Amino acid sequence: MVDNIGNNSERSCQKYSFAGASSEDGIIKEQDRLLPIANVGRIMKQILPPSAKISKEAKETMQECVSEFISFVTGEASDKCHKEKRKTVNGDDICWALATLGFDDYAEPLKRYLHRYREQEGERGSHRASNNIEEKDDYRGDQSMKSIASLNFPVNSRRFS
Repeated sequence: MVDNIGNNSERSCQKYSFAGASSEDGIIKEQDRLLPIANVGRIMKQILPPSAKISKEAKETMQECVSEFISFVTGEASDKCHKEKRKTVNGDDICWALATLGFDDYAEPLKRYLHRYREQEGERGSHRASNNIEEKDDYRGDQSMKSIASLNFPVNSRRFS
């Protein structure tokens, strides 16, 4: 986990050594490493009462945590793909990584979501083929977030170390 002690200039860039880095020397800017803070704040607000306020510090802390969590899970999935000599990480790899890392409570709902998503994609594909109509692919944005939000992940008191 990145240590946040110090001024912002010390944290503005991190050195990573994975393929596809945004610059030739493997340095990734903090803005490229973290989820957009506006998105993090929006997700946080969904669970809180309408009158609740969220401090900038709370949003930044959550931004660091969720970005680190995504990197942690994706790294595990990427290692699996590398061992299997595959270049593409897919949803099944993410579900596998979650289960492997001990997040079974989250892996199962995500598997169900992935299954429903693939069914829906299959229906859309067959609908397009039967009508021979090209449809715009902008349905994913808000609908996917609403579907994910409706998964009702179990809440437990697992602490990260």
